Amino acid sequence: MKDFLIVGAGLYGSVMAHELTRKGYGCIVIDKRGASGGNIRTSMREGIMVHEYGAHIFHTSDEEVWRFVTDLVPMSPFVHSPVACFKGSFYSLPFNMHTFKALFGTGEPEEARARIEREASEEKERILRERGSEEGFKPANLEEQALTTVGRTVYETLIKGYTAKQWGCDPRMLSADIIKRIPVRYTYEEDYFNDRYEGLPSTEAGGYTGLIDRLLEGSELRLDTDYLDLRGQHEPDTWYTDPGLGLAKKVIYTGAVDEFFCNCYGSLAYRSLRFEQEELDKDDFQGHAVVNYTDAETPYTRIIEHKHLTADYRPESKPFTVITKEYPKLFEEGDERFYPVRDNASMERYNKYTELAAKCPSVTFGGRLGSYMYLDMDKVIKAALEASEKF
Repeated sequence: MKDFLIVGAGLYGSVMAHELTRKGYGCIVIDKRGASGGNIRTSMREGIMVHEYGAHIFHTSDEEVWRFVTDLVPMSPFVHSPVACFKGSFYSLPFNMHTFKALFGTGEPEEARARIEREASEEKERILRERGSEEGFKPANLEEQALTTVGRTVYETLIKGYTAKQWGCDPRMLSADIIKRIPVRYTYEEDYFNDRYEGLPSTEAGGYTGLIDRLLEGSELRLDTDYLDLRGQHEPDTWYTDPGLGLAKKVIYTGAVDEFFCNCYGSLAYRSLRFEQEELDKDDFQGHAVVNYTDAETPYTRIIEHKHLTADYRPESKPFTVITKEYPKLFEEGDERFYPVRDNASMERYNKYTELAAKCPSVTFGGRLGSYMYLDMDKVIKAALEASEKF
């Protein structure tokens, strides 16, 4: 019997395996997929590092986390500066002076700031008039939050259509908290992130898959192994009496927390993604790593061209590139869960599941699905490092 059964060979589970193995514990890691790495998995094609489940750029201001990663794999410098396309016109992201020059025709920061502030103020006054109130303004939804922060021009060009596609509903139906901090810069700085460190695992190290491989060294790995299927072969209360299924004393569970408890309080809401990947016999498709499509008419939200994400890419002799189109969709059984929809109903259910989890002292829930929270990679690593310290 091992000390730990780790369910999920994604980033959280792999970091836990690495830290627990380093402490001398025996770990068995299982994953229902046929490959490790979860949603950060990469593969190599003709020298191009392909992000199998959407672009993942590593960024952090946490020196401990950066040092943890770079001790395992070399990182290639990379600056994430996506581009937005709205009905054939292109704009810089995050919103900066390149954006405002294209939208308003101004290259002066003060003029751009005045335009944004004027539009935002007009929207706030309009909303208050419609409410018949002038006191205690608080955005009631995502649309009001965006309009009173960046104004109507930016909202309708770069936010509204993209958001409606991403979440599958009118932005007026979404919480203002989703877009509470809209990055606006009155400079020509184009790095999307403000973090101190940013990069991608080098192709020589095997990309993110290479990082996962190093994290899992010393652990027993079983792929194509579904924890819930294994548990179904035991008594119904095995989730409480023997969650380790006779394989281990303790469990680190990174799957969906509602599924662990057989959805007894109902399913938690998620958004999923569908990917269309194409290999093209051309040197370049779009000239950029990530282009977001912000109009409502384009069915996908972005196109990724992976060679521009491969910081140390060396061209082969023949023209070749790989692109991926991302289509948001409602989560259905059999889909991958990507974005938790933390609405009131789901949060009420999740709180009930956390109460059940407290009755399982030998199970630690973590990661994006286990904690029902969208997390950047550095936050996932930090959470795993802190959780491993408890053992």
